[in-house]
Amino acid sequence: MSERVTHPDTGTHTSRRAAVASAVVAVLTGVLAPSAAAAPVPGTADAPSEGAVAVHAMASTAQDESRVRAYWTPERIAALSTPLSHKPPYGAADGAPWKEGGAPTTTMGRLFFTDHGEDASCTATLVHGGNGGTVVTAAHCLNNTDLIGEHNQWQANALFVPGYRDGRAPLGTFVVHWAVLDSTWLKNDQIDARFDAHDQAFGVVGRNARGQSLEEAVGTAQGIAFDVSGDRQAYQFGYPRAASDSAREGLPEYTGRALAYCHGAPLQYPGSKDRPEPAGQWGLPCVMGGGASGGPRLADFSPTTGRGTVIGVNTHSGHLTSSGAECPDGGGPNCTRYLVGPQFTTALTKPLYDRAQSLR
Repeated sequence: MSERVTHPDTGTHTSRRAAVASAVVAVLTGVLAPSAAAAPVPGTADAPSEGAVAVHAMASTAQDESRVRAYWTPERIAALSTPLSHKPPYGAADGAPWKEGGAPTTTMGRLFFTDHGEDASCTATLVHGGNGGTVVTAAHCLNNTDLIGEHNQWQANALFVPGYRDGRAPLGTFVVHWAVLDSTWLKNDQIDARFDAHDQAFGVVGRNARGQSLEEAVGTAQGIAFDVSGDRQAYQFGYPRAASDSAREGLPEYTGRALAYCHGAPLQYPGSKDRPEPAGQWGLPCVMGGGASGGPRLADFSPTTGRGTVIGVNTHSGHLTSSGAECPDGGGPNCTRYLVGPQFTTALTKPLYDRAQSLR
């Protein structure tokens, strides 16, 4: 069974496909340019038909910026952190608080937004871009359907807070001006697993209250690469508001208050016989739940500097055996939960990145 890792209330969207009866086709608004989907591999679903780069103005005027900043009061932001449990600290390769400092504490942050009238959050990451303000996240963090796969909408009130910690914004806040994703995602119905290949997007942010661009405020950025082998050692980061492991529920790094991470050797998630996933859904054993969506998967990561290369993003989860086979009932003694998402490709991701970094 697969589950989306963002849900405004519970932190997970369990059985997201089983609950949906019909698909929705949204009307594309924005700028179009050619793009393509990743090629399938044996044992996975065919990719959806090729789409185009979709660009949407999220908050492109000074009035919009002021409105978004006014919306996110400290009280509203605090409401998106789940209660603390005061359990003893617990850390493991499948999920731990990031305590090493360095680039993750500035280049990564929480992405706040309003989804169909409900406030929610994801994770986003600053990557090098020509405009100094390009962040990468999951497509469903910028555009989503409702819980039954209908009424496609662009998210409202999108605000990026790099280095977020315990309600603080040490580098300022950055309103998302533009959203860039593949138009195929706008047909997402939460039923068809093939859309999972398109659950990746870029946001272009404005300046903070001090007039700095995001890269000026942060002082560095993560790299980005395409067509990197998915089985390389990797790190995944996020701001989850829940954990799949009850022993860690309520710890600060699973309440949205702090950055969490997982590391190890990824596996490719094939989906099930009835619902095969498209090629390139890679991820690690990881207990991070809702809020971790959009967080980066990095290769060539240095724990010392905290810098690496973003090669994919977190979007959903599935349970796998040690051999990489789907667990038939989504669990069991020989099954492990993997946090997975699309691997970046030249065909699908690079046109989105190129368009995003050209926007101001």
